[in-house]
Amino acid sequence: MIAREIQLTAQITGTPTLDHFTVAETEVDGEVLVRTDQIGLAATYLELMRADCTIPAPAWQPGQRVGVAVIGTVVRSDSPELEIGDLVQSMTGWSEYSAGPADSYLKLNRELFADPGYYLGQGPTAYYGMAEVASVGEGDVVFVSGAAGGVGSLAGQIAKCLGAARVIGSAGSLAKADYLVNELGYDAAFDYHDGSAADRLRALAPEGISVFFDVVGGEQYQGALQTARPGARFALCGSLSSQLGDAAQRFPQPDRAAAEARGVELLPFSCYHTPDQIAAWHEAFSSWLGEGPFVYPQTVVEGGIEDVPQAFLSLLQGSYRGNVSVRLS
Repeated sequence: MIAREIQLTAQITGTPTLDHFTVAETEVDGEVLVRTDQIGLAATYLELMRADCTIPAPAWQPGQRVGVAVIGTVVRSDSPELEIGDLVQSMTGWSEYSAGPADSYLKLNRELFADPGYYLGQGPTAYYGMAEVASVGEGDVVFVSGAAGGVGSLAGQIAKCLGAARVIGSAGSLAKADYLVNELGYDAAFDYHDGSAADRLRALAPEGISVFFDVVGGEQYQGALQTARPGARFALCGSLSSQLGDAAQRFPQPDRAAAEARGVELLPFSCYHTPDQIAAWHEAFSSWLGEGPFVYPQTVVEGGIEDVPQAFLSLLQGSYRGNVSVRLS
């Protein structure tokens, strides 16, 4: 069958615009045919659209379908492993339909979460970074940059569940900072436009931070480094400040020598997860949701496949809170 998909028109070197994307028609055929119901969006996709991509994965090329995680419904199957009507997750990207071998789709339990869109959250990244990479535990003072986004909005709550004594977040507005404290259980939060991150952290964590979960980089990374205790662990999930703008404008990557001089352990990690890591998140997530205090922040944009690029650009501009997806109407 013929399906519409979103392709990259040119690799991005400056600020992304709608001109970098086009709607194209392509034939889809395979052992299993799946209708895409909901498409997950993440800021890290921007790096994969760049010619100077720094993520250890192949960058998307012009004329190639973009996007990663989606959930959908099986509408045709020649495999005994999947039946028509099954809910599945795949990494097939921004397309109305996809097709392929049955083993390229993960069958999901419709009953595990209240909303199937919960499967598209960036929880595996937040959980793996906090629990495994940073090894957050009792007594830790944690700082999360970009805390109102898809990863950060979960990372702070995970840190609290793991026993952190104090969790501080940064966000792009006072309203978002208030949201972190009043709705997501952060102990303190600040608008990163309001003074230097180092000054805000000195006031909010006078004894220093022991864990930094970073999705932004830039000035906030420098502020965390200046206020870190000896032996602090920095889980480096991403660096959005180094992804936006032309190459000459992008913030330099973290200075490992400066971190080592302060006794800080830099722990960069991949956002591409194994099935075991995803399963560990689903187990913890469903348990915490059942206990009550855990909040799953999400923004669901309703629209067609042609609306996905604008939703992605709006995410990069900070227009949404929490995990962002597009539900195809």
